[in-house]
Amino acid sequence: MNRSNLMLIATLALTGCATYGPTWSEISGDRYTQTTINRAPALIEKVDGYSAYPSYPIKLDPGSHEIVLQGASRWPGGAPLRTMTLNLEPCKRYYLNAQFDAPGQPRWEPVVDYVEAIAGCRTATG
Repeated sequence: MNRSNLMLIATLALTGCATYGPTWSEISGDRYTQTTINRAPALIEKVDGYSAYPSYPIKLDPGSHEIVLQGASRWPGGAPLRTMTLNLEPCKRYYLNAQFDAPGQPRWEPVVDYVEAIAGCRTATG
């Protein structure tokens, strides 16, 4: 096997392309809606107890997942971690954000800011 084939295989393995079929779900901590006050991006710390992800947005199998988030905050020490359980539908990307109680405060709750269809993802028809 030549070097370019090895690089292609390594790239596919790291991006998750080699492990997902035509149907998957994605989560992102990026903001989608920019007009909601006291809303901020969220850092995805862990999904189902794992914290290392080679690509972003994070590709996951559809179904229920436990997601640990941290809200982006200027509060000393950052905002506390929050956990949410979310049932991911196939071929959907979920934008997960932090909804703060007030500006400059550490109190917040995780929210699903927006859900969109993933281009190129196909759900099974039957």
